[in-house]
Amino acid sequence: MPVDFLSPAQEARYAAFPEPLSTDDLARHAYLDATDRTVLTALRSDHTRLGYAVQLATVRCLGTFREHPTDVPVALVATLAHQLGITLTDHLDRYQNSQMRWHHTQDICQRYGYVDYTHPQRGWRFLRWLFARAWVSTERPSLLFERAISWLRTEKVLLPGITTLERDVARVRDRASDRIWRILAQDLTLAQRQQLDALLVVAPDAHLTPFEQIRRLPTTPSSQGLRDALHHLASLRDLPLLPALPRQLPPSRLHALARIALTARAQTLARLTDTRRVATLRAALHTLVALAHDTILDMLDAVVTALLSEAAKAGIQTRVRTLNDLDAAALTLAEVVAILRDPVVADGTIRTAVAAQYANDALDDAIAQVRALARPTADTTYEALVARYRRISRFRPRFLTTIQLDALPAGKAVVQAYQFLQQQEGRRSRTFTDAPLQVVTAAWRPYVIIGAQRTDRIGYTYCVLDRLVTTLRRREVFVQPSLRYADPRRGMLYGAAWEAARPQVCRALDKLADGKTALAQLATQLETAYQTTAAALSTNAAVSITTVDGKPDLVLSPLERLDEPASLIRLRDQIAQLLPRVELPELLLEVHQRTGFLHAFTHLSERTAEVEDLASSLCAILIADACNLGIAPLINATTPALQDDRLRWVQQHYFRNETLLRANASLVAAHSQLTLTHHWGSGEVASADGVRFVVPLRTVHAAANPKYFGPERGVTYYNLTADQYSGLHGIVVTGTLRDSLVLISLLLDQQTPLHPREIMTDTGAYADSMFGLLWLLGYQFSPRISDIGGTRFWRIDRTADYGALNDLAAHRIKPQRIIDHWDDLLRIAGSLTMDMCHSESVMRTLQRGDRPTALARALQELGRIIKTLFLLNYLNDAAYRRRVLTQLNRGEARHKLARVVFYGQRGELRQRYREGQEDQLHALGLVVNAIVVWNTMYIERAIDHLRRSGQPVADADVARLSPLSFAHLNVLGRYTFALPEPIANGEWHPLRTAGEG
Repeated sequence: MPVDFLSPAQEARYAAFPEPLSTDDLARHAYLDATDRTVLTALRSDHTRLGYAVQLATVRCLGTFREHPTDVPVALVATLAHQLGITLTDHLDRYQNSQMRWHHTQDICQRYGYVDYTHPQRGWRFLRWLFARAWVSTERPSLLFERAISWLRTEKVLLPGITTLERDVARVRDRASDRIWRILAQDLTLAQRQQLDALLVVAPDAHLTPFEQIRRLPTTPSSQGLRDALHHLASLRDLPLLPALPRQLPPSRLHALARIALTARAQTLARLTDTRRVATLRAALHTLVALAHDTILDMLDAVVTALLSEAAKAGIQTRVRTLNDLDAAALTLAEVVAILRDPVVADGTIRTAVAAQYANDALDDAIAQVRALARPTADTTYEALVARYRRISRFRPRFLTTIQLDALPAGKAVVQAYQFLQQQEGRRSRTFTDAPLQVVTAAWRPYVIIGAQRTDRIGYTYCVLDRLVTTLRRREVFVQPSLRYADPRRGMLYGAAWEAARPQVCRALDKLADGKTALAQLATQLETAYQTTAAALSTNAAVSITTVDGKPDLVLSPLERLDEPASLIRLRDQIAQLLPRVELPELLLEVHQRTGFLHAFTHLSERTAEVEDLASSLCAILIADACNLGIAPLINATTPALQDDRLRWVQQHYFRNETLLRANASLVAAHSQLTLTHHWGSGEVASADGVRFVVPLRTVHAAANPKYFGPERGVTYYNLTADQYSGLHGIVVTGTLRDSLVLISLLLDQQTPLHPREIMTDTGAYADSMFGLLWLLGYQFSPRISDIGGTRFWRIDRTADYGALNDLAAHRIKPQRIIDHWDDLLRIAGSLTMDMCHSESVMRTLQRGDRPTALARALQELGRIIKTLFLLNYLNDAAYRRRVLTQLNRGEARHKLARVVFYGQRGELRQRYREGQEDQLHALGLVVNAIVVWNTMYIERAIDHLRRSGQPVADADVARLSPLSFAHLNVLGRYTFALPEPIANGEWHPLRTAGEG
């Protein structure tokens, strides 16, 4: 890989003090404890004591010493001088010119345990850690570089020169890549290598290579589509037998390698080096089997859910259609019963009285009607199930013989019943006599149980499939290999691996290893929060507590609209008039010229391809995806960079998931360095929300939701927006999956330089376990609460007096659950942060509602403490509630801009496969970020212009501006990809003048 992967902003941040140096930074690095003061007291003069203290704080903060000790922030010097009781004069200048500074550097290293980067033992430990990190993850190199800096600082290894560390990171990543290629290729025979290569050769009578044919998985969610998917899985298994994959290969590495093969053309794969080509194909075949399993189980979920829903509706409709006949018969019999009960009619004349009003045939018909129609609801539904059983029979035999399942303890009963169906397949009996009945729920019993020892085959089959779908969703049942339905325990840290990783995990997450001590600290925080909120309740006009039906009812008044001062309205209008009008291609090219973000798109083979005007081709592909146009409207036969074959070549060799994420990280880094950006936020806050897209294709990778997609199906692009307006990452979710299941993945997978620690969401991600797990991972979870009235408040101390909050705090935490499982909770958090397991599967297992495991209960108890801390702060601080609302509004404004850009084909996403959906929506997010960067740069220039012209511009107004405006941006029409010469030479677009259109 290229060695020069750092952006100019990252190079400027290396071994540099944060700007500005925060109070927390000063407290962490510049506080002098008793040991420090003892050392400093032994020094004779003020300038040596202050100089020594500055060097000590510098190495703690930066991980290295400054060439010039005086080159430090004034706040740092002032903090140290205040602690030492020294008046600031020329002390540092005197220290700079003395020889003592060199002796102090050596003394600090010896006394506090700092070593050079070339230290044999610790340097070897660092390279071993770096390789292990590069081996198990697919982090972009610049993020791995940042993690390396953190490790070196923690382990007190002095930072080397930036090029040295950059070179080592690149070298280790290359070694990790070479190793996985070598491992995947080394145990293959020559014949097996030839069989793999044959997959890339087009047969004389075919249009596609065998590999291109087998990677096209069926996606239609129907009985026939499921049957086709099972046939496809069988064809994958019939491919030339390859050795089982070595167990030590990290799943993330395999998946990243396979993704290249699943999206690139066969000709592109054929040009890879021999070892890499064979390794890529082998990883792809393994992943294709896993993807086939995922697709089959997704289809099973869709088909079974649809069948059961249709049957229930049909049963109700059948029942409704017979109600008139039932009513007539019931009324007739009611009249007969009335005659029987009439005391005026003598017992001996009852038959005569009945016969006088109703003929015997009419009574017989009424009785028959009631017996035929008056039956349990299950009977009508059962008939509907039987009528649709043929659709089950289309795929049932092959499904039972093809798919082998395993389970966690909670899913064992379902797997036992499934295996019973496997054994019974091929037998023609309509009933079973020895079927396992533990799987049969009360709702299914009327359809399944016939007699004391007999079960109906059709009802039992439906019941098992329904329970199978439910347990698959919870990951209580799993299949191997799989990407999304695998064993949720796979990859978890256990035994010796966890013992070795525990200290590093506790340090990285800033959590105590002892659960009892950690819980005591939380109890103190909870007590303080309750007392603070209770004391302020009498003056908090937004909060009221009343009693409804004997229970406390909490009411929180909504926030009032924040008024916009005239100065803000005027400033916003003036900036809108000053911003230059710009075409989207020109905007992208200019942003690239100023940030270099398109350099992140590297050739698939990692070599440097000599291509003239590559930037124009890349911008054209970006616009084709982001505007949802396809490349056809961008083709220009007279421009070499825009010719058809050139664009398709660039699309195949440069556009892939890793380059899109790398380019996005480059834009986020560049945007965070702009002065104006810091008026909006520090980058430590982000919000997660989804934008919905209709998918007008019949594919298993889209789902129905009438509220958002009407009669169509669709997906949700669940994305993370920083308080600086940058989009950090996004995940495609089929349909509208519950937010809490994918939020952890969204946070842990984002690889930009911003690392938000406070996460704001809408109510959809609200769950006790989410509060607990995010806290363990080092995040503050701050969801917007739509209805706080029914929210539960929890306490640890049952005897504590919280005043007006006593009735609300009626629920008690069970702390022993947390203490007993504290180590397991840390182990889950550590496994997630180290990218050892699939976060969505873990969340599904932990959020099981009806029968949670003991570990899930412990996480819920911990989450209830964290949730209560949040709620008390949420009640007590209107500014906090305002901040949550403001940040969520920023995410919604980004979505509005994304809709404007994604205008082609009626704004519908026409991608059948999940990988294609993700890549296209990543491109959309990248273009929106480019617009944000361009707007921010020119808003800065507009503000400078206004200030130079003598107009006052208040910082409070600047903080309420937004870089998401688009009135000046043209995304429509014919596209040209050429920068005006002045802009190409580094100049800026002139701001518009008053009255200019």
